[in-house]
Amino acid sequence: MAQILIRNADRVVTMDGARRELAGASILIEGGAIAAIGPGLTAPGAEVIDASGCVVTPGLVNTHHHLYQSLTRAVPGGQDALLFGWLKTLYPIWARYRPEDMQISTQLGLGELALSGCTMSSDHLYLYPNGSRLDDTIHAARALGLRFHATRGAMSIGESKGGLPPDSLVEDEAAILDDCIRVVDAFHDPSPQAMTRVGLAPCSPFSVSRELMRDAALLARDKGVMLHTHLAENVEDIAYSLSQFGCRPGQYAEELGWTGADVWHAHCVKLDPSEISLFAHTRTGVAHCPCSNCRLGSGIAPVRAMRDAGVKVGLGVDGSASNDAGDLIGEARQAMLLQRVANGADAMSAREALEIATLGGASVLGRAAELGSLEPGKRADIAIWDLRALQVAGSWDPVAALVLCGPHRVRHLLVEGRQIVRDGQLVTLDERALAESARRATARLMA
Repeated sequence: MAQILIRNADRVVTMDGARRELAGASILIEGGAIAAIGPGLTAPGAEVIDASGCVVTPGLVNTHHHLYQSLTRAVPGGQDALLFGWLKTLYPIWARYRPEDMQISTQLGLGELALSGCTMSSDHLYLYPNGSRLDDTIHAARALGLRFHATRGAMSIGESKGGLPPDSLVEDEAAILDDCIRVVDAFHDPSPQAMTRVGLAPCSPFSVSRELMRDAALLARDKGVMLHTHLAENVEDIAYSLSQFGCRPGQYAEELGWTGADVWHAHCVKLDPSEISLFAHTRTGVAHCPCSNCRLGSGIAPVRAMRDAGVKVGLGVDGSASNDAGDLIGEARQAMLLQRVANGADAMSAREALEIATLGGASVLGRAAELGSLEPGKRADIAIWDLRALQVAGSWDPVAALVLCGPHRVRHLLVEGRQIVRDGQLVTLDERALAESARRATARLMA
């Protein structure tokens, strides 16, 4: 792979151990990794990306998404519903999905994320109607070129057994575990430069059995992959756990092996102090989804308390049926604002929000050794933001401006040293063609 020189950035936000911000610096990329950072770098024959007038940051990391939901934004009947009612509205629509819908929605959601500065995203796919497979999303992500942490989700308790989802969307638990083994063996790459990793992710405590939660944890540790699920999302979630399991969600997770550095939970809006302490000392991660939590009225996650206790926290846009967007830099702004609403104007700075969106996400997904900061030897996942955009005009602090005012569309984006966005446009996919494919798919689902 040829050398690339990102030259003369107004500011390089390293997110290294000292949180250095380098003025007038350049970055040399070789073989998909960062070779050097500093002023005055030269590389005869290298491809040059002029970063004059720009802030350069690590690529943002999205720790929770349901990419298939990108075709069900703003659905009537779910627009003003709480979580359980929202799900009941959408399940019948999702039951009509085909494999091609999974592919289109994945590329649509990842394309939107890329334009907002995201270089790596997880995905939680827990329903497989009409022959759909996790493979559909993995192949779609590879075509786009983002780093992808796919998780093999599942639902096994349908309405006839007291669960929330319709019986048509649940699977046999033995078949679920067999397919988990298949997709891990076929797609999981444990190497530091991995573009695809696979995790195991039963959907939630109210859609799978205790036995599947336990067996998934045992299988994940045997295979050396991570675990992911929803936890403590709202008051309904807490009530369900207390009535069905006789304990709070954190205790339920601990009893079944769902704490540790190889586990991350989505939402965690209603964690209490003892659960926060549990997550901190076990190094369990949290995917904070502020916009979705607002959209569904779930509440404000105690991120300040989590961070102060030492809990690993990253950002997630969540599915586009509950956000309804995939703007990850905007998610960082929302995270900061919610903590200020809850705890005061000094509760979270713009720079801390940016740290959560980059290094925080990489830590939650187990990739901090190679991603999340700009340092020699780390992988070249890099976002370049144009400070000459109208949104940023008049700002005094270029780094804080990324979170406080914009821009919210990245100028250039590199993943493993390959350019995914150039001059604000996707390189690997035709945006207009993708949007048109999505419109056709949505029209069919609405019919």
